[in-house]
Order: sequence, then structure tokens, then C-alpha cells
Amino acid sequence: MRILVTGGCGFIGSALVRRLVGDGHRVLNLDCLTYAGLPENVAAVAASPHYSFVRADICDTSAVSATLSDFAPDAVMHLAAESHVDRSIDGPAAFIRTNVGGTGSMLEAALAHWRTLPEDARAGFRFLHVSTDEVYGSLGEDGFFTEGDAYRPNSPYAASKAGSDHLVRAFGETYGLPVLITNCGNNYGPYQFPEKLIPVMIMNALAGKPLPVYGDGANVRDWIHVDDHVTALIRVLEAGRPGETYLVGARGERRNLDLVKTICSEMDRVEGARFAPHEKLITFVADRPGHDHRYAIDPTKVENELGWKPAIPFADGIAQTIRWYLDNRDWIDAVHDRRRLGEGGG
Repeated sequence: MRILVTGGCGFIGSALVRRLVGDGHRVLNLDCLTYAGLPENVAAVAASPHYSFVRADICDTSAVSATLSDFAPDAVMHLAAESHVDRSIDGPAAFIRTNVGGTGSMLEAALAHWRTLPEDARAGFRFLHVSTDEVYGSLGEDGFFTEGDAYRPNSPYAASKAGSDHLVRAFGETYGLPVLITNCGNNYGPYQFPEKLIPVMIMNALAGKPLPVYGDGANVRDWIHVDDHVTALIRVLEAGRPGETYLVGARGERRNLDLVKTICSEMDRVEGARFAPHEKLITFVADRPGHDHRYAIDPTKVENELGWKPAIPFADGIAQTIRWYLDNRDWIDAVHDRRRLGEGGG
């Protein structure tokens, strides 16, 4: 297939690009290279004849339209987004612009392209929008998010993603554009920009710095390895029903404090660990405003309808992730050069 991926230099986007190119698809990566978009993330496939790159802002409808016209994709996988909750609290305007306005631009351009296609190509075209479980708000001590739940976003980030989800669905209903939506839990794995919880903890532990945990650490997140998420995205693209939403999760619930302790335990085993036991570095900090208590996904629909199942147990995945950060100091140095690291805290 010819697949246009937006945000393909980000964490999840780059994992998707590397997989698609490895599988033999022709991929055009459209990314404006904000602080979290690193060309190093796709270096492994950059020389492939199946890979090409366009630097453009998804809010620039003219540039996006020209790219779609030139590349003529069979599908668009839309991942470009501002994604860090803390940054959305400090500056919501960028999230509204990119996540809502940028998605609107992508949809307009995709619709115009789709209308030019012959009938058989129109039937096969897909616009897959990749979103988050945070649009559903916060759960109590039990229960799970499902595809039919009402949206109750609590952060500017979540609200901007909810708005983009609604736009995608509306373009499907109004214009017949063959759209798909996925909402996923917290991802982890290689190449994650170190403003997110797991890489912050790994890198701070390496340096003997405090491990900042919001509140009392009791907030629960549902974790999935990025490679399992990528497998699900490709499966939804291949076999998902247009107009449908699919929740993607690995049933990986963990309290933030327990997760940090697991990372500490793994870091204690690293040869030559300078700061063991790392649990002594855990520092509780003021809680995030509007901090959702618990996320948990019921992935029954994507499992039963599309036959997807996660393949990476959390214990294996977190150990492999820590080892990747230890073995890829050059990537860490490139990130540090950006001088825009977040504060972490989960």
C-alpha cells in the first residue's frame, strides 16, 4: 500500500513507520518536527526506497493537499498531535490549534483527494485517526472504558483529542469519507521523548536525580508496548469497518507508584548501577491539576472482531525498554540537545 503517516517522527508514529516500511509498504512521513519529532527515530528506514519524508505542518491545508495530490496514498494514518498533558495545562492554545485545527485540515485535504479517486480506489481508501483513552475522562476503582462510553475529557489535551475524534466521525457521517478511530492507553517502549513518565524515571535514575511522582502515586494507567499498539493500528487499517471506533489496550493496569518501583527494581539489576537502591530517589510532588484517577480499556471489540492480541508481556517490555535507553545514549544526547525536556511525574 501507499500510506501517508502524519507525525511519523514522533514516538508512536516512528514505530509505525519503521514497521510499515519493513513490511514493504510505500510510506510518506509528514511531520513538522516539533520538539518531540526526531529524525533519528526513523534513521533505520530513512535510506529505504519505500520511505520518503515531507516537512510540513498539518495545519497548512495547502501543503497537506499538495502532498496528498503528489503521493496519492491508499490510506492516511493520522498520528500528528501535541500529546503531553502537562504542556496542555501550561499552554492549551497549541493543542487546540494542532489537534483540532490540524485534524480539520487533514480531513479537508483527505476528502478532496478521496473525491478524485476512481470508484474502486474510493472504496478501499481509509483515514485512520489515532487517539487516546483520555477522551473518556476518569474511572473509579472498577469498570473499563468501552467504545460506547460518553466523552468526558478533563485536561486541555484530552479535550483537544475529543474534538478531533468528533471531527473525524462527522466527516465520515456527513461526507462518506471512510474513517476509522482508535483510542489507546499509555504507550511505552523505545524512542519515547523523555517528558513522559517511563523515560523520565529511567533517565533520572541513571543520573541519580529525584524520581518525581505526582500526589501519592495511586493514579492508575493502562500500559501497552508501542509495538503491540502498532500491530493493532495496522490490523484496524486492514480490516476495521469504516465509521467504527476501536479501543486498543493490553489489560496492563498499574498504579504509577508501583510502576516506578518496578523501574527502580530493574535499574538496581543493571551492572554497575551507581545509585541503587533506586527507590530512595522517589520523590512525591504536588499533584497535576485535574489529574484523572484511573484509565482502563476493555479491548474486547478489537480482539473479537479483528483478531488482535498483545504479544509483549509488561515485565519483558519494561526490561527491554530500560535496556534500550541504556544502550542508546547517542539518542538521549540528541534529545538533550533540544533543551526542552519535561518534568515527568505520571
